[in-house]
Amino acid sequence: MITREKNRLKKIEITSPFWKQYRELIVDEVLPYQWEVMNDSADINITHEPGGNDEHQEHSHAIQNLEIAAGLKKGTHNGYTFQDTDVYKWLEAAAYSLRYQPNEELQTITDRLIDLIEEAQEEDGYLVTFFQIEAPERKFARLKQSHELYTMGHYMEAAVAYYDVTQNQKALSIAIKMADCLVEHFGHGADQIPGYDGHPEIELALARLYEATEKQAYLTLAEFFINERGQDDFFDRQIQKDGFERDLIDGMRNFPLSYYQAAEPVREQATAEGHAVRVVYLCTGMAQVARLTGDKSLLATCQRFWNNIVKQKMYITGGIGSTNIGEAFTGNYDLPNDTMYGETCASVGMAFFAQEMLKLETKGEYGDVLEKELFNGIISGISLDGTHFFYVNPLQADQEISSHNPSREHVLNKRAEWFGCACCPSNVARLIASVDRYIYTVKDETILSHQFISNMATFENGITIQQTSNYPWEGMVSYTIENNSAEAQQIGIRIPEWSQKKAQLLIDGVEKRLQVIDGFVYLEIPTGTTTLQLTLDMSVKKYQANEKVVYNFGKVAIQRGPLVYCVEETDQTTDVWKYTLTKEGQFRYAFEADLLGGVGAIYADAQLPETAHTDALYQEYRTPQFKETQVKLIPYYAWANRTSENMEVWINQQ
Repeated sequence: MITREKNRLKKIEITSPFWKQYRELIVDEVLPYQWEVMNDSADINITHEPGGNDEHQEHSHAIQNLEIAAGLKKGTHNGYTFQDTDVYKWLEAAAYSLRYQPNEELQTITDRLIDLIEEAQEEDGYLVTFFQIEAPERKFARLKQSHELYTMGHYMEAAVAYYDVTQNQKALSIAIKMADCLVEHFGHGADQIPGYDGHPEIELALARLYEATEKQAYLTLAEFFINERGQDDFFDRQIQKDGFERDLIDGMRNFPLSYYQAAEPVREQATAEGHAVRVVYLCTGMAQVARLTGDKSLLATCQRFWNNIVKQKMYITGGIGSTNIGEAFTGNYDLPNDTMYGETCASVGMAFFAQEMLKLETKGEYGDVLEKELFNGIISGISLDGTHFFYVNPLQADQEISSHNPSREHVLNKRAEWFGCACCPSNVARLIASVDRYIYTVKDETILSHQFISNMATFENGITIQQTSNYPWEGMVSYTIENNSAEAQQIGIRIPEWSQKKAQLLIDGVEKRLQVIDGFVYLEIPTGTTTLQLTLDMSVKKYQANEKVVYNFGKVAIQRGPLVYCVEETDQTTDVWKYTLTKEGQFRYAFEADLLGGVGAIYADAQLPETAHTDALYQEYRTPQFKETQVKLIPYYAWANRTSENMEVWINQQ
């Protein structure tokens, strides 16, 4: 039986101007736009994102595939084997939006979508439209490439969210029927499949479904998939039986088992290897199972993966995945800026992982990374108008080079309207729509406030919290806490790593000396009303990379509060890479309401070389002369929202 904390979150309303703007964008623009795209009624251009796969189509066909599987239309399947997941992540985003902005028209659409999904589902619970339409004889036969469990897992996630918001029993029943199908087919029993999906995700989905239904078989199956991964040559045996040349997705056959996190059992894997999204989805599932079962060896595995990613393989914006070949991790400290991948989905998955680790361990570093993803790595994947998206999130972009160099063609200077592999648009939508789930964590009867997103929250133990701020532009965060219980309650507030040298906390107007324990300060809140005022250090800071990151030697990145900044060419007088920040240079911060929907800009003292123009490709070195100037920086998330300009995050430092 699942134990429930007595002080878990009961209700929350986002009041943050920054995040309300994004959440309203989801309702007003993103969900209608994506629904039109999936119904093939939007007049758009679909961009192919090179990542090791060559398949591409001119339309989404995602809804049509379900209609064909349901017998409502005739035709062939279009798109990837996992095309259904675009619909499911959209449904999950819609579910979260219905909680904070009820919409009768949208709920009519989503209820009808549930009806369609039910019609498409087979009697035994199976539902992956590609195999139902094109290859029914190959169900579960080539799991290294098929994405079948991945696809069904995404529906389970959507169903749990939709049932939680709307109490639509049909939505949950479809997921239960689907999970029961997997319970029947997978395991070490007679006539069962002793294997797992090539793309982890089902593990976290089953854990969520277990928490919603308390059906032990789902948690047991999640454990099975984790424990079975990498144990033997399961993938090879399946491919040999199915037919070596019958690939489901071109190009995937040649990736090593480490790409699928299957080269060895997960508890024996020392580092994060392979496809970045797969890694963090697997880590999220492992963290959930570790929490729900008390499996300490699995927790140790999560900690090991976390440390390797965060301390050796993560970009300063939170992006992960250093190469477009397989959208994958490479070696430690290999963090190129101009060829990186940094897939939006990977940042979303990293946020999932951080949230689950916070449930396991009260450490501020998990909240720090979660914040980094929310304010940088995730929202950079969506335009300010909600209808253009980045799959790849580089830290350096040059339009001329990308357009002529095949090794850099995945780096765009302009967000796309949609993708042939459209996993990112609906993923970022569901994260923004559910951002209220990422602000507090209840751990050992302590309410942890780890994200500074203004809100009004009510907890089941009688605590209400009103958090107000103009974050991320200003660093003063105010709390009004009402304790309506009969006893004192404990609150933990994260002090971000970037502010731990300078932070102030007032309790009912009296300053309290901060004792930071693993990134948190703890307060006993008595019965009645308590006011807190936390002031964070919002000075502009320069960051340098570890000296092993060769790409950033002699360069710095600029950060203010949680936001990483970049230089975009449209704001400068010349090429972005020519600027050098001066040694003793000053920074000037200004909030500009008319810029990019309202952002804080930074003006920095810099130098530009005064070199004579020459047509020579190479020439004898001459000591350069410099002129004083300034360079303007904008938040990284907001780049490429005006013109298709060049950009860089890491800047030369004198």
